[in-house]
Amino acid sequence: MTTNLQMSPQVEQIHGEIRDIFRALANGFQRLDKIKDSNRQSTQLEELTGKMRECKRLIKEFDHEIKDEDSRNPPEVNKQLNDEKQSMIKELNSYVALRKTYMNTLGNKKIELFDMGAGASEPPAEENVQLASEMSNQELINAGMKTMDETDQAIERSKQVVYQTVEVGNQTAATLKGQTEQMGRIVNELDSIQFSIKKASQLVKEIGRKVATDKCIMLFLLLIVCGVIAIIVVKIVHPNNKDIRDIPGLAPPAPTRRLLYVRTAEHFG
Repeated sequence: MTTNLQMSPQVEQIHGEIRDIFRALANGFQRLDKIKDSNRQSTQLEELTGKMRECKRLIKEFDHEIKDEDSRNPPEVNKQLNDEKQSMIKELNSYVALRKTYMNTLGNKKIELFDMGAGASEPPAEENVQLASEMSNQELINAGMKTMDETDQAIERSKQVVYQTVEVGNQTAATLKGQTEQMGRIVNELDSIQFSIKKASQLVKEIGRKVATDKCIMLFLLLIVCGVIAIIVVKIVHPNNKDIRDIPGLAPPAPTRRLLYVRTAEHFG
């Protein structure tokens, strides 16, 4: 049946890995019959249990792949793939039942159906505590499918959490980007303000220097005017003082005029 199945390369690879594990389980249980030491039997059972865990995971992947390809495959191919999946689940459950038998021999009377990956602190569900030997093949298949469905639902919930986390991360990134741009604009405005303050400080200094220069010029002019006035006053008070030079543009004081008269003949007579 398996040789005539039409599978995609991915499904075929998973199917081949499952078949390899089934062969390893068959050989492992055959070797287990030859082991007499209980400790070595426990070790061998732990190794086989690990292989069954891996087989269960691969069967889930096989189921996901054939569901994804359901719309691309003909109905008869989908039916064959589903039948093959049910056959692999049934075969896996037979190994679970065989493991239960060996566990009973070692003193463990009850096991979980698909005791794969459950931590010691996790209490088993009531429906999974049934002994594999008390369940029919259909019940084993239904229980296995139920477990796989519950796992699928848990995976979907995890995906939703991941999507929500990604969305929150995108929103946070957008907010941080906006804040970064706003801070950049604020820094540019601060630079402009600082430049304006520098220009204003330079302008105030230039104005101060001009005011100081104007004051010096006015003081110098005032001194010149005072000096000129002082010279004029001195000239008026001491007109004959030769030590004081005439001020250019200012007429010298008029000399003392003496009245001259002509003596007449009477005076000389």
